[in-house]
Amino acid sequence: MTLSLAIPSKGRLKEKSEAWLGGLGFPVSQIGGERGYQAEIAGLGDVEMRLLSAREIAQGLIDGSLHAGITGEDLLHDLAPDAGVDFRVIERLGFGGADVIVAVPQAWLDVDTMADLEAAGAAFRKLHHRRLRVATKYMRLTRRFFAAKSVGEYRLVESAGATEAAPATGSADVIVDITSTGATLKANGLKILQDGVILKSEASLAMSPNAPWTDGSEASLARLVDRIGAGAKKV
Repeated sequence: MTLSLAIPSKGRLKEKSEAWLGGLGFPVSQIGGERGYQAEIAGLGDVEMRLLSAREIAQGLIDGSLHAGITGEDLLHDLAPDAGVDFRVIERLGFGGADVIVAVPQAWLDVDTMADLEAAGAAFRKLHHRRLRVATKYMRLTRRFFAAKSVGEYRLVESAGATEAAPATGSADVIVDITSTGATLKANGLKILQDGVILKSEASLAMSPNAPWTDGSEASLARLVDRIGAGAKKV
C-alpha cells in the first residue's frame, strides 16, 4: 500500500517542510504550479504526497486517513481525543515554534496565576451572575489544562477570528491562543499568566497508529526515519 504523506500547503511551514525533506535527500516538487495541491517526492519509494492545511493534516493523522505528515503539535494535541494513542511524534523539526497560552487583560492587576483566575472567576460570577468567557480555537487543550489547574468558573467561546481581540471587543474575558513573541498580545492589552503556558509547540513529523499500514507503507516511512537517524541537519 502507498504511504500517504502530507505537508502544509502554503506559507513558511510549507517552505520549511520542503527544505527539511530536501535536506534529507527527498526533494519535493509541486504538481500544477503554486496553486496545485498535489506533489511528488523523490527517493522515498511508493508515496502519495499531499498538500493540506496544518489542521487537515493533524485531523488526517488522528482519524487514520494519513499515514504521516508534518504539522503543529498544538493541533495534534487539541484534536486528538487521546494524545498517547491517536498519533505519535517521530521528530520535532525545530521550526514553527510557538506557545499555547492563557492570557488575561493587563488591567487585571490581581490575576497573575491560574489560581488567581479561578478566584476571579468565582467573584465575577457572584457579581455578574455569569461565568468568565474564555475565547479559543483550542477547545480540548483548554478543557484539559483548566481541569488540571482546578479552574472551573468559566465557559468556552469558540473563536472564529482574531482571538486576541476578543476581550477588547467584549466577546470574551480571557483567551487561550498561540503566540510566538507575545507582541500581538501586548498590543491588545493582554498578559500571559505566570503558569499559563499550556503547550510549547513546534512543527513535527508525526505518524498515525490508526492508518491502514502495510509492509510497503511501513518500508517507505522506515526509509525516511532511517535518514533522520543518520543525523541529517534540521532546517
